[in-house]
Amino acid sequence: MAKVIAIANQKGGVGKTTTAVNVSASMAATKRKVLLVDLDPQGNATMGSGVDKYEVDATSYELLIEDKPIEEVIVKGTTGKYDLIAANGDVTAAEIKLMEQFAREVRLRNALASVRDYYDFIFIDCPPSLNLLTVNALAAADSILVPMQCEYYALEGLTALMDTIQKLASVVNPALKIEGVLRTMYDPRNRLANDVSEQLKRHFGEQVYRTVIPRNVRLAEAPSFGAPAMYYDKSSTGAKAYLALAGEILRRRDKSSEMPAKAS
Repeated sequence: MAKVIAIANQKGGVGKTTTAVNVSASMAATKRKVLLVDLDPQGNATMGSGVDKYEVDATSYELLIEDKPIEEVIVKGTTGKYDLIAANGDVTAAEIKLMEQFAREVRLRNALASVRDYYDFIFIDCPPSLNLLTVNALAAADSILVPMQCEYYALEGLTALMDTIQKLASVVNPALKIEGVLRTMYDPRNRLANDVSEQLKRHFGEQVYRTVIPRNVRLAEAPSFGAPAMYYDKSSTGAKAYLALAGEILRRRDKSSEMPAKAS
């Protein structure tokens, strides 16, 4: 059964969509079957996957609101070699329409249930806000990956985000765990970035990934070419960093599956 990971941070501009696209491509490169769900009305993950958000037949709106079968919504053949549920401006209306739906918090979870046995990983790119779309993502996910920049106020913001996630999880998904905290757009020459990084490791320990995503021009350029970094410039430090992150996620999963059950 697929592991479902929501990629979320209520703060925008932290590399959330870049992470969703590139970790999906990196996992697919390891021969895992991957589905990326774009829940952000901006549709940046869709465009970054080489799919025209204006030309898709169906999006996450049809999946969540119109109960369209998920097999008819999934887009095959993205540039990242993973499958995609696209998003565009129509998804903005889903936030309003969800208010009228029965079991509105778990509609994504129910929709994904029929394909979880087919995929190894399902990544969900969340909007940069804690709205009903994000609540659906958290209800559907096994864990949450939090990308963040090592900047002023980052630690305070992350602590508040973790608290909010725990409160939401207690209502819609008590089994939700923190998959990891990912340091993005990292510049080791920046003293503040190094200081915040050390604080993160002290406060969150092993929840902080060892892999660090650097500031990288190729990562920034790749979306305009409709491709993940590894297919735009596989030798770039950004592409290599996301491959390393995929490896770290796989090792963590294997380690947790090998842990002996606690005696009752």
